[in-house]
Amino acid sequence: MPRQQLPIGIQTFSEIREDDYYYVDKTGFALRLIEEGKYYFLSRPRRFGKSLFLDTLAELFGGHQAVFKGLEVDDQWDWSHTYPVIRLSFADGVLGDRAELDAKIGELLDENAARLQVEASSATLSGRFRHLIRALHDQSGERVVILVDEYDKPILDNLRDPATARAMRDGLRNLYSVIKDSDAHIRFAFLTGVSKFSKVSLFSGLNNLFDLTVSPSYSAICGYTQADLDRVFAPELEGLDREQIRAWYNGYNWTGEAVYNPFDLLLLFRERIFHPWWFETGTPTFLVDLLTQRGFFTPRLERLQATEALLSAFDVEHISNEALLWQTGYLTFTGSRQMGARLQYSLGYPNLEVESSLNDALLKGLMGDPSIAEGVISRLYDVLLASDLDALRQHIQSLFDAIPHQWHDGHPIARYEGFYASVFYSHLAALGLDLAAEDASSLGRLDLRLRFNGQLWLFEFKVVELEPEGQALQQIKDRGYADKYRAEGLPILLIGIEFSRERRTLVGFETEIIART
Repeated sequence: MPRQQLPIGIQTFSEIREDDYYYVDKTGFALRLIEEGKYYFLSRPRRFGKSLFLDTLAELFGGHQAVFKGLEVDDQWDWSHTYPVIRLSFADGVLGDRAELDAKIGELLDENAARLQVEASSATLSGRFRHLIRALHDQSGERVVILVDEYDKPILDNLRDPATARAMRDGLRNLYSVIKDSDAHIRFAFLTGVSKFSKVSLFSGLNNLFDLTVSPSYSAICGYTQADLDRVFAPELEGLDREQIRAWYNGYNWTGEAVYNPFDLLLLFRERIFHPWWFETGTPTFLVDLLTQRGFFTPRLERLQATEALLSAFDVEHISNEALLWQTGYLTFTGSRQMGARLQYSLGYPNLEVESSLNDALLKGLMGDPSIAEGVISRLYDVLLASDLDALRQHIQSLFDAIPHQWHDGHPIARYEGFYASVFYSHLAALGLDLAAEDASSLGRLDLRLRFNGQLWLFEFKVVELEPEGQALQQIKDRGYADKYRAEGLPILLIGIEFSRERRTLVGFETEIIART
């Protein structure tokens, strides 16, 4: 196969098709959606190809057959029918208040009216939108297609200011309610965004909007599957380890087939190095601040449980940790089970990129000084590589001593029970090593297991204000946490670590080595 151009940042379907870019055919999904229903909603994290899919739908309904030549939809679509397409996108810029939102909506409606050559005037924005839809139906004789990109961005950009976020929500609800009231004039509607705000709070009764977000058959509607990687991008794979690609970037799953983030793969193919490309396009400052303020126990990130109702309960007044982590793409589905009438999901990191980068960001938030957190990570790797337990003790001591006292005093997070374990866990996880938190055995849960450099490291953490001193290592031994690993035949290092909240430092560090069997 000849090499083609990499469509990095290109969201225009016709440009990709006409200018010899790689393209992963998603037109089969589009055809199925159109055949099966009328109103759809899709939530996906940023940079997953939502905008490109919307543009594909616009070209399809516009009847531009030439750009679909050779694709799945080519011989299955009635190209003699075209439909007027209204496109609304809130992707560009940041809107700071309701007045700016209303002005933006007015601009979008004017642009659509001018492009489609109709008059649509009214004293209200909702009235202008309604008149636009009906005028297009009257003019063309065909019902209207409505495509909304980043439907929620004006709200998400203002989550730090709940009053403004609520005002944005109310303004968007005023707009989207028109879709419900214009059913007779609409052929198809598709709304996309990052978050999954409840229908009650945002869509004002648009209860026939089918949510594709966790539909197994549409899990791969955005993103690249493993088959896509092997088939479409085969010319780019030479010199790259496929298993390493999978470990770094694959794993996003919405109860169906797992996918890669397209942005990651395209940047990997261009630069030929493994790097957190997607993560660096949007540092999750709001998420880090929220989790640290709430005293979130970071080892739980590996193994969260959440019901369908909790994941859908995303609104300005209440945002659960689980919903926020999942909807923004930092956690993904790893399994599910039916519990009577309730469906429970298991959540975990999608891949190495997210595990390492998210914990790096969380570590900086937990320590209160990003420069200090950055400096300690490389030193930890060298200590582990040398298997130097004395140096490890000194490193942990200096790690916590480095946290500024004024940060301790100003943040009650430093006094919650899981603070020290969270710092140390995120410290290790930022390196992207083989970790397992709260590793279960028949007698309990070990706090942390590390598999590295031909050895197994078993860690137990205690806070001495809560339990007698000298118990951490003893608990590892009493509960036989090492037993499940003996068959691996690796040296096992038992490490009990104790902290003092009052003294704000390490106060106990005991070790024992079980030799290779």
